[in-house]
Amino acid sequence: MNRLMATAVLAAMSFASAANAQTRIQIGCTATTDCASAMIAVDEGIFKKHGLDAEMILIGINSNIPAAILSNSIQIGGPTSTVFLQAVDGGLDLVAVAGATIMNPVSNANITAFVRNGLTIKEPKDFVGKKVGAPGLGAFLHVLFVKWLVEKGVDPKSVNFVEVTFPTMADIIKSGGVDVVLAAEPFISRMTNAGLGTVGARYAAELNRTEPVIFYAASREWAEKNPEIVKKFRAAIAEAAPIVNNDREKSAAAIAKFTKQSIDLVKASPPNQSEPVLKSEQLAWWIDIMSSQKMLQGTIDLNKVMLK
Repeated sequence: MNRLMATAVLAAMSFASAANAQTRIQIGCTATTDCASAMIAVDEGIFKKHGLDAEMILIGINSNIPAAILSNSIQIGGPTSTVFLQAVDGGLDLVAVAGATIMNPVSNANITAFVRNGLTIKEPKDFVGKKVGAPGLGAFLHVLFVKWLVEKGVDPKSVNFVEVTFPTMADIIKSGGVDVVLAAEPFISRMTNAGLGTVGARYAAELNRTEPVIFYAASREWAEKNPEIVKKFRAAIAEAAPIVNNDREKSAAAIAKFTKQSIDLVKASPPNQSEPVLKSEQLAWWIDIMSSQKMLQGTIDLNKVMLK
């Protein structure tokens, strides 16, 4: 009897270990507040509560996230709306699994074109001929800035865009490697406090939009093979979102830990608004903007890229 019981216990332990291995996921995001709901879900044990062993992985450039998903370096990523749509348009079989953040007046005001010392930007045409660093060409901040330039009558082709990661912006702006960086908090406060330059334009506030910034995505193959994991992930994100929006202490602690920014700097501005529910119609505006910027070659069926 004892031998049988021991065998049963070992079998149960083996089964449990296999189950735990199957529920382990890695979530990739850049060093912004937009994946704060996943950060909170990790730090507050919400993922574990829902049966997931989740780990956050820092990705330098947002446009690298789709490739990381398809290579299985991460199972779920937080691409910007623009990076996701361009990847899908390019033939990558990705699906949206949950919402992360949306634009709102508060977060829009925290997005700027930050100008290095020695330059003065007074109006949109002053960006002509400047070298502008964006955290991913074709990513959220870049596409919004191009949209703003067009609305202000400035040809985006007259601006020299290069890719610059969020963590390296301060050093690059200080060295004069670029004239301007397209940044968000807490990086703007960090550069301002260091005396590296000034805000040249709050372009997102002027556009005043409410569409999704970032959402969580996965490969279609992985998502369809793991519906229970997706269900648990969604439940955890839905539970974490109100904490992001209403508890500054917990959200700031989680963001500071993941982005490796000081807690005081993170607390200086609220995180972007977390919205776990994503609707296909919310991406229609992005498709119109990207099509006008000739970033999309085909037609995207939003109903097919939204995982049911």
